[in-house]
Amino acid sequence: MVKFSDFRLVVAFFAALVLASCTAGDGTGKSPLTALAQKDPLTISVSVADGASAVPVDERVFVDGFDGQLESVKLETAGQEPIPGTIHGVRWTADELLEPGVKYVVTASGTGDDGKIVTKQTSFTTQALPLDKQTYPSIAPLAGETVGVGMPVIVSFDVAVKDRAAFEKNMTVTATPATEGGWYWLSDHKAHWRPKDFWQPGTQVSVDLALNSVPAGDGVYGQQDQHLSFKIGRSVVSVVDIKRHTMAVAIDGTAAKTIPVSTGDAKNKTREGIKVVMEKFASVNMDAASTGVDSTDPGYYNLSGVKWAMRVTNTGEFIHAAPWSASFHGRANVSHGCVGMSTENAAWLYRQSKRGDVIKFVGSGRKLEPGNGWTDWNRSWDDWLQGSALATASTAATASAAVS
Repeated sequence: MVKFSDFRLVVAFFAALVLASCTAGDGTGKSPLTALAQKDPLTISVSVADGASAVPVDERVFVDGFDGQLESVKLETAGQEPIPGTIHGVRWTADELLEPGVKYVVTASGTGDDGKIVTKQTSFTTQALPLDKQTYPSIAPLAGETVGVGMPVIVSFDVAVKDRAAFEKNMTVTATPATEGGWYWLSDHKAHWRPKDFWQPGTQVSVDLALNSVPAGDGVYGQQDQHLSFKIGRSVVSVVDIKRHTMAVAIDGTAAKTIPVSTGDAKNKTREGIKVVMEKFASVNMDAASTGVDSTDPGYYNLSGVKWAMRVTNTGEFIHAAPWSASFHGRANVSHGCVGMSTENAAWLYRQSKRGDVIKFVGSGRKLEPGNGWTDWNRSWDDWLQGSALATASTAATASAAVS
């Protein structure tokens, strides 16, 4: 039989044991229960080491925050707006790449699980790039321009782009209404985007080139993102019948006027094919030397003040007023390759026309060379798709909103 005094001894023993377990701890004087209740401070990690130099410009900077929440990250350099970024979970990622030869400062802050604010600052410098290692894009049409239904999007680069696929992935054309089209690289310096068929009048188009610091190959990097919008105007499509000496003009699908013309003579045949108005001049000087004709050549000419001229090839074919050949308009071809007409008709046509309007030439027998002007429409759609650097060349593009 257990005595009451023995029971008291047992209770006292277990009480001492529990007390000992609660106070033993880890040598810090804190109990294990207290240790479990502790929370850690925020740890901030930047993808680029503090003080790093010659950081590649295509580095995508990111910042991680552990044991807490990142609340603010700035990636900035003196005199410029901070590079924007996005936080997903524990990571902040820069939305843009870096500029060459620039010192950047990353300032990140947040609150740890322990409730305390932590701030970390990191600085680094990017690689320097000479101009021949930077390629700048330019775009046609111009921002806000209204163009014709045959106008391609033209992107030109001053330094060669060898990694066309990397660039094409970052070159976007969007349109309202949706328009199927694709890129074709004419060379390492030039790419065109055209629809499968002529643009629909009234289409709103946006071009976005996110090429800044994208590797172009051979140690070259893209410079300057480009963003612009333009509009497709009414349809003006003409047909020049070289044998019949006429130019039939249709506006929005309706016949508007048939103009008597004179085109290139037997030695200077006007090229046949689909051409696009490239430039317009109310008055221009035309010197045959600009097309490679020497001043001693019997076919040399130098005309000043030619009225209502519109360029359609790189090699000097224009549509313009030619009052000096009025007796041949509608009867014979006597020019050096241009389409001549009366001053009155040329002025009317000039007023109706804009860059990107389509002019089809038939009945010559002399074919238009690829690249002699904006000759995109002379390629079949299947052929056009072969000119893309990506496996999927055709894209149905839809803008999220109309362009103003």
